[in-house]
Amino acid sequence: MKLSIIIPVYNEEKTVAQLIKKVRAVRLPVEKKEIIIVNDGSSDGTALVLSKIKSNDKDFKIIHHKINQGKGAAVRTGIKKATCEYIIIQDADLEYDPTDITKLLIPVLEGNAIVVYGTRLNRLPDFSRDERSALFFLHYLGNRMLSLTTSLLYMNWLTDMECCYKLFPKKALNGMTLHARGFELEPEITAKLLKKGFKIAEVSISTNPRGYNEGKKLDTIKDGSKAIWALVKYRFIN
Repeated sequence: MKLSIIIPVYNEEKTVAQLIKKVRAVRLPVEKKEIIIVNDGSSDGTALVLSKIKSNDKDFKIIHHKINQGKGAAVRTGIKKATCEYIIIQDADLEYDPTDITKLLIPVLEGNAIVVYGTRLNRLPDFSRDERSALFFLHYLGNRMLSLTTSLLYMNWLTDMECCYKLFPKKALNGMTLHARGFELEPEITAKLLKKGFKIAEVSISTNPRGYNEGKKLDTIKDGSKAIWALVKYRFIN
């Protein structure tokens, strides 16, 4: 298998270099690993940090958006540049451990799945860590509600539709037009993969969730509302 890892980046100057180092160092059971970083018009020092990362590897690419367009737009740019048969999305912070990518690859390599998502939520709330604040608990409940909505609308049980780690073959996107510019990419690509007949398997992963004061960008109410609308809309239109 050949794998393209797409990393959308927006204002992650504190973490992006370390994350890229981890992704480049991780050993995966693949024939080829292509890394595509899309700097989505960051206004902090992200571009400067990226400019200091040296590589002569043709399978390591850094792309810059002149203005911020949103995570969905950054991922779509990465998809256009991807040359491998499989694609996975990796956030630029340090919440997700790149070593977990292997867990998603195994069901595909063993012939048991074609599309695999990570799940952080195949569990009860953890009030000592992940759901340590009221806002994080609200985020947990919102994600579970979105996953239940997805399961009911598309008849594929999911526990964590919003998880960053989504592994899918690039050919699955043939004939598919993605419109999302922001975080609504997650429900859009999920809905359209399911409508094309792809069953989504899940594997449990671990995360190190950061707080909103550390740069977390998701707006639980605003982005959750957009996600619900996307799930309903794409159930009936393309």
